[in-house]
Amino acid sequence: MAAFEYVALDQQGKQQRGTLEADSGRQVRQLLRDKAWTPLSVNTVKEQRQKSAGFLSGLFQRGISTIELASITRQLATLIHAAMPVEEALQGVIAQQEKRRLKNMLIAIRSRVLEGFTLAQSLEAFPHAFPQMYRATVAAGEHAGYLDKVLNRLADYTEARMQSAQKVQQALLYPVILIIAALGIVSFLLGYVVPDVVKVFVDTGQDLPIITLILIAISEGFQRWWPAIFALILIITGGLRYILQRPEIRFAWHQTLLKLPIAGRFSRTLNAARFASTLSILTRSGVSLVEALVIAGQVISNDAIRKGVQDVAKRVSEGASLHHSLAETGYFPPLMLHMIASGESTGELDSMLDKTAQNQQQELDSRISMILGLFEPLMLVVMGGVVMVIVLAILLPILNMNQLLN
Repeated sequence: MAAFEYVALDQQGKQQRGTLEADSGRQVRQLLRDKAWTPLSVNTVKEQRQKSAGFLSGLFQRGISTIELASITRQLATLIHAAMPVEEALQGVIAQQEKRRLKNMLIAIRSRVLEGFTLAQSLEAFPHAFPQMYRATVAAGEHAGYLDKVLNRLADYTEARMQSAQKVQQALLYPVILIIAALGIVSFLLGYVVPDVVKVFVDTGQDLPIITLILIAISEGFQRWWPAIFALILIITGGLRYILQRPEIRFAWHQTLLKLPIAGRFSRTLNAARFASTLSILTRSGVSLVEALVIAGQVISNDAIRKGVQDVAKRVSEGASLHHSLAETGYFPPLMLHMIASGESTGELDSMLDKTAQNQQQELDSRISMILGLFEPLMLVVMGGVVMVIVLAILLPILNMNQLLN
């Protein structure tokens, strides 16, 4: 059976959309006619996904949110733990979904399971919703016979990633508001307040201080050229993004980024936390170490570190130890290497990788808090400095006029 999405007119002439499982599109049309509906279009979910693939299709392919993925995974784990077959568990999860997009996707997955595919193979039809790490972990759980436990671990992992992202977003909310407010205030002063005030000084014909002349030039330039300024900013931003799409340029930039004092250390900590968390859940779920290294390397955002992890996977496959191979890259913190070495020597690598992941996540959270804690007062100082310069540029001519009158 396959999943078909249909568009039909009901008895009142209203357009109805939905999804049905059937052996063919003809059977779906017959089912709709049995309900006295007029079918307008019937397509398989998979066919629709393929039709959308094309030029710039990557911009429009939609996955699912982290919250949705965690919820679906937790529901599926609960039902499978209750000894329900996979197809029945999927049917139960489908019944819980309110969004048609999610329901269609899950129906298509269930149809593939009914055709004889494993759950992991069925998930491969939607790679943008279920990443490779997720599918590999599910495959390992199916192979070992512990699918419910593996799904629970995946749900925990997904929820932890979601909570971490929410912490970052909440922490960034105040600085972003502060930046927007600062830019708005400065733009208002330069565009409306400063021109009216300095016009009085210009009309008097007195010699203006250099700081006032600079402010007048900036204000006039901003008034005259602000559309071009914003357009130039957009062009530069788009140009940099386009240039960084080239692998060799992006790799060189990522190498340079790692050498910067604050940004480099933050990038190392962020990617080490992602790598350790992914490697931990993969190895605990029964995925071989070499395969887990290959998959965990794909969650790393820095190309230089990702290349290092690929070299680590190659060395480990040739018989080298994990901690020595990671140490040779020079990208991972010493504490993480010592904990992995201890796990290898005691035969408890899985548990030590889990502790390493927790340690790296705690360090990442503390580093984010420290950076944001420094950023807020820095923005206040910068904003205060800009306002002070504007005030001085306005007050100095007034003080000069008072001296001339005296």
